Amino acid sequence: MNAIRTMHADAGRKIDIVGFSQGGMVPRWALKYWPDTRDAVRDYVGIDPSNHGTLDAYPICAPGCAPAIRQQQTGSNFLTALNDGPETFAGIDYTVVYTVTDEVVFPNLPPAPSSELRGGDGATSNIAVQQICPVHVAEHLSMGSIDPVGYAVVTDALDHDGPADAARIDRGVCAAPLMPGVDPVALPANEVRYNGQVATTLATYPRELAEPELRDYARN
Repeated sequence: MNAIRTMHADAGRKIDIVGFSQGGMVPRWALKYWPDTRDAVRDYVGIDPSNHGTLDAYPICAPGCAPAIRQQQTGSNFLTALNDGPETFAGIDYTVVYTVTDEVVFPNLPPAPSSELRGGDGATSNIAVQQICPVHVAEHLSMGSIDPVGYAVVTDALDHDGPADAARIDRGVCAAPLMPGVDPVALPANEVRYNGQVATTLATYPRELAEPELRDYARN
């Protein structure tokens, strides 16, 4: 909420928000519970967000887990509150890009992929990278870092009025190994660090046995 207000004030215009994984839900929370922020945002773009939860969080959280993971369980109090009522708001263009082969946000398959936004007054586009490149295989972490098709959808959303449109994406992207700006020489070492940081966080973050209680303002 404060970040949206600050960036909007500094920019002197409406801003764009891009969030990956749970970062796709955090701005939605601000837009839901602080209505003034809606006038500050032009585009919301979510990359593989767990908008409707993940079943994977149940076995992970059985012995205790980080609160952020428990909040992403399908049916969690956090997601129930977030999705109660409209999921999008008028005046904002919403784009969600996701992969059906996501191993973290599960299930992300038709007919009801978890990542999709479902309802509300915002102009909304839900795009699986496989709609553009049918045999494309992308997993959760690659979508947030190196995937060329996901990148193409994000840039399409930011470069045009309205949400992203899969029909505008050049199908030549299906042959690209990486998104622009990724150094293929440095990539192997960077991926080791990337995956290592994720594994370290999962293994060492203080484990909780219950989901954090919602603040009063988010309770029905």
